[in-house]
Formats: sequence, structure tokens, C-alpha cells
Amino acid sequence: MAPEQSNLKAALWMAGSIASFLVMSVAGRETTSVLNVFQVMELRSVIGFVFLLPLVHLVGGLQAMRTQRPLLHLGRNVAHYAGQYAWLYALTLIPLAQLISIEFTTPIWTALLATTFLHERLTRQRLTAIVLGLVGILIIVRPGMTAIQPGHLVVLGAAVAFGISLVMVKSLTRTDNVVRIIFWMMIIQSAIGLIPAIYVWQTPPAGLWPWILLIGFTGCSSHYCLAKALAHADATLVSPIDFLRLPLSALVGWLLYSETIDVWTAAGAVLILAGNLINLQVRPVRETEPVPP
Repeated sequence: MAPEQSNLKAALWMAGSIASFLVMSVAGRETTSVLNVFQVMELRSVIGFVFLLPLVHLVGGLQAMRTQRPLLHLGRNVAHYAGQYAWLYALTLIPLAQLISIEFTTPIWTALLATTFLHERLTRQRLTAIVLGLVGILIIVRPGMTAIQPGHLVVLGAAVAFGISLVMVKSLTRTDNVVRIIFWMMIIQSAIGLIPAIYVWQTPPAGLWPWILLIGFTGCSSHYCLAKALAHADATLVSPIDFLRLPLSALVGWLLYSETIDVWTAAGAVLILAGNLINLQVRPVRETEPVPP
């Protein structure tokens, strides 16, 4: 049976996803200061798989993890992993402010892809939410870009890859339950990252393991909540909510690392919040695509 279409439920699941991503960003800062990113990504997938196993058992065990859409799972995770890699590579090429501003074009690509391939409606309210979100991001990061550099194109590719991944997840929620989607995510991304992780592997110090475990848990919970949100609402509604992650990241930086929050960040956050409140007023549309039992 198709999940109930509810903007409120989608927003609540996205709140869980954003909270998980914020916690993961703090744990990631601690672990990547010691370990290579490829190793951290591999540990996140493997440990996240272990955390997922109780949920796998609750929904019917490994037998229930069979899917009729293995190629879509593979394509989604290749796109997501490629996006992660491109984002990290771009970080070495351009300033963080420019990288973040371009990364948050993801909802635009998500909306365009969702309207093209999932036949979702790009309503005036959702378009307004996207525009307000992008303006808010630009106000916060104030990139001031003067010329296109290779790093700009790399992170733009990452944003497109993330958009492709989101649309594929939305499509998967029509036929596969969320646990199955995350199960194959952990399996496929563990396989993709195994060789790079082995190449750069070093034994983690004992004091780092709590942070590593936290990354494994939030790496699972963040995508679980995201997939649940996509099961309850269109991707064109869910994706702009992720704009809130940037001002909330600034708040976390202020609380934990004494990073300042200026008037630009506050103004951008207000615009992002306004866009999301408008977006949540859109009445959900029932799925018309048949869902296998």
C-alpha cells in the first residue's frame, strides 16, 4: 500500500534527517582530522549496515530485502557516491563559501528531474520556495564569484548527482520500503568504497571510535529519515527543506566552535524559513502510479 501523502509527516522526517546530518558533520570533523575521507566513508557504510540489521529483522529479514529494481538501486548509489566524491574534491579547488552556494542548487536539479521523470507538478509555491532558498543561501555565503573555475564545474556536477540520487530515491519509495532502500545503499556503497578505503587504511585510535560509531549511526538514520520524507511527499517539496541545513550548521558552529553568526546569516535563514513555510502549504497529491503489494 502506498504511504500516506502528508506534508507535515514529510517535514518531520526531514527534521530528523537534517538533525542526523548535523550530528554527522560534527563527528565527521573529528574523524577526518585523523583518518582519510575514503576510510571514514567506508566505516560509515559498514557500521551503518550493522545498525540497520534490527530494522531488517523487523520487516521480514534478508528475504524481505529482495528487490525488483536492482539497477535503479545501483544507479542511485553510484550517483550519490559520485556526488560525495566530487564535493570533497571540489573542496580542495575552491573556497567553501563558493562550494556551498553551488551545492545548494541541488533542489533546482531535483525539481527539474522530478517534473520530467516523475511527472511531479512544479507549482508556484514550490518554485517560490526554491527561489527564496537560493537567495537565502547566496545572502549567507555571499560568494562573489568573478570567473568560472574547474572547481565550480566539479561541485556543480556534485549538485546534479545529488539531485539525480534524490529523484531515484523518490521513485524507489513507490515500490520498495525504506529499510530495503537503505539496505542496498549500505551494501552498494560499501562495495564501491572498499578498494579506496583499503588503500588509505590506518588503524583508528581508541579515542576516535565513539565518533566513528556516531558517524555510522547518523549515516544510516539521515538517509532513512530522508527516504521516509520522500515517501510522504513529492521530491519538489522535500528537497527545499534541506536548505535549512546551512543556517543550522552555522548555529552548530557558533555553539560548539565559537564561529560567529552575522546579520547576513540571520537574514538568509529568515528567507529560507519563509520559503519552506510557503512550500508546506501545498496540498499533497495522491500517488497515481500503482504500487506492488
